[in-house]
Amino acid sequence: MRLCPGPVRVGGVDLSNHLILAAGVLGTTGASLQRMLREGAGGVVSKSIGPIPISGHKGPCVQVYDHYVLNAMGLPNPSQAFQNEMAPLSGKPVIVSIFGGNPEEFATVASWFTDSAAAFELNVSCPHAKGYGTQIGTDPAMVEACTRAVKQTADLPVWVKLTPNVTDITTIGKAAEDGGADAIVAVNTVKAMRINTELKRPVLGYGTGGLSGPAIFPVALRCVWELYDAVSVPIIGCGGVSNADEVIEMMMAGAAAVEIGTAVVNGSEVFRQIADALYGEDGESPADIVGCAHA
Repeated sequence: MRLCPGPVRVGGVDLSNHLILAAGVLGTTGASLQRMLREGAGGVVSKSIGPIPISGHKGPCVQVYDHYVLNAMGLPNPSQAFQNEMAPLSGKPVIVSIFGGNPEEFATVASWFTDSAAAFELNVSCPHAKGYGTQIGTDPAMVEACTRAVKQTADLPVWVKLTPNVTDITTIGKAAEDGGADAIVAVNTVKAMRINTELKRPVLGYGTGGLSGPAIFPVALRCVWELYDAVSVPIIGCGGVSNADEVIEMMMAGAAAVEIGTAVVNGSEVFRQIADALYGEDGESPADIVGCAHA
């Protein structure tokens, strides 16, 4: 199956196609974000930016396996200095991923990028950053408060990226929607770990980390499916997508667009490759595909 090409608007953001670079992957500089747009991404999400500079966890921080990747970066970021990277990107579909430990911190970080970002993606889902991420994103009241704080600070669309590491993801999705979210991103990495049996210690310096790549695609797909029936705002699928057929599958489950991250490990040309297979003049309307599996 193919989709007919055309303008895409999701969660208040105009994209050149349905494929978005996920946060934390080649999004640490303005140059790398521009490169991914040139490589065919319809939009890009920056590395997560927080209220203070963070150097991240001690290594090893990333381990690559055949069908998945483990990482525990610890949200390294330059904080407010990232404004310099965003300056040349004004007017382009760049979504700035932000995090904080409370609503006030989220609002402060958002205020730095109101003139350069196309939207914000709230990281309430990183599984390996003490005081941030999932420690915020597993509390519906906190998710709603953080979302509302950013909406009140910036006149820009707000996306909320959810964690799969909860009993009921729809509860968190509804909280984000109640806080004013323009879209929900599902999902961030799955909390996981491996142990080096020769060294008798975890393969990651932090111990546990986040699992991404093809192994989590069924988990992400299930989350999109459940959220589609629970919320009315657009859902952006994220997790293990690496080809055009999986994009279609995500859309049939309810995703209006799809973020791609770990697949970039095999080459940044992945966006153009997927787009070439995804679109055709004889393709079906995306509006007819989104959520069609629920019928």
